[in-house]
Amino acid sequence: MKLGVIADDFTGASDIALTLAEAGFRVAQFIGPQSSASDPSLDAGVVALKTRTCPAKEAVAQSLAACRWLCAQGAGQIIFKVCSTFDSTPKGNIGPVLDALAAELGVAQSLVCPAFPENGRAVYMGHLFVHDRLLNESGMQNHPLTPMTDPDLRRILAAQTRAKIGHIPVQTVQDGAGAITAALAGMTGHVILDAITDGDLLAIGAAARHSPLLCGGSGIALGLPANYGAKPAPPDWRAVRGPGVVLSGSCSRATRAQVAAYKALAPSCEIDVNAVLKAQMKPEAVAEWVRAQSLAQSLAPLVYSSADPEIVAAAQQEHGRDRAATAIETFFATLAAHLHRQGTCRFVVAGGETSGAVVAGLGINALDIGPKLAAGVPLLRTNGGMALALKSGNFGAQDFFQMALHRMEQTG
Repeated sequence: MKLGVIADDFTGASDIALTLAEAGFRVAQFIGPQSSASDPSLDAGVVALKTRTCPAKEAVAQSLAACRWLCAQGAGQIIFKVCSTFDSTPKGNIGPVLDALAAELGVAQSLVCPAFPENGRAVYMGHLFVHDRLLNESGMQNHPLTPMTDPDLRRILAAQTRAKIGHIPVQTVQDGAGAITAALAGMTGHVILDAITDGDLLAIGAAARHSPLLCGGSGIALGLPANYGAKPAPPDWRAVRGPGVVLSGSCSRATRAQVAAYKALAPSCEIDVNAVLKAQMKPEAVAEWVRAQSLAQSLAPLVYSSADPEIVAAAQQEHGRDRAATAIETFFATLAAHLHRQGTCRFVVAGGETSGAVVAGLGINALDIGPKLAAGVPLLRTNGGMALALKSGNFGAQDFFQMALHRMEQTG
């Protein structure tokens, strides 16, 4: 294994796995730190964790366990994969994990760049943009778990770490890998690099050839496989046919639009957090509803809890943020397990936390990477023949759900 990735959520793991696979690496995605050795023919291993919003100590412990396993497989370079909107709070978890990984690897410098131009994420003058809006004006300021109210990555990271925070501006980045390498030579701590195009990310990748620790969105991996002589090649796919379902727990603008579009086509069931907490809505009953709908018509049913931010905030106010979030995640995990036992083999999932819950409920240990469905979203396949699409809340076009279900049934 040449490269190891530690992802702080499940959709982020499949996102960067796709980037590496399309660049020509043989990649596998693992669910949590493993206890046995990986396939020695792998170029990269991506360990999917669920540490974005857990206590910082827990995030550090899981990340270090993943790092040690990846290094034991031969990985000489580690990427800490975070969201391209740098989702975190003033207490972490990006800073604490990055500090711990740097100490574990014995390095004095890490490269940080969450830019992902294909999905509209750019870093300019140390500030993160989502399309033409600063991060704190993009809708992310209303995120129910990690509200992003400051677009300055330097300030965000400085609040979470004791390390120095450096910055390399876009002018230097666009002068090429040599200029970036020269600028990095005199810097320690966590260095934020501007990037507004894929060309910028390729230059950063070339400059990072000998950097043991990187942090960012999937874009930071764009130029790394070329350092090892890899050539771009699209992943293959074998059709998976059978009952399907769409499970959506994200409250992002993009996902809410996708839910509205799919509801107009297929049967849908909304999960009410108040009903879940009062045991008035149970996953067993929803699973039976899904089964009945699947028998009655061809389009896969939709189960969703993608409410407007105001509704989510009201539920959190009444029940507590953690209790409400845990209730929904547990519901989706249990529902997924019931659906799998009923024969559901195609799962389209929206939201990083929801994806983590569903994967846990399905008891999946590893995933093979298939072709791209949308920017940052690959098809995924288990050894048992299930097909999954794990979508970050903000990713995908309005027709994503229908398109993903259809693509799962196509070979090639």
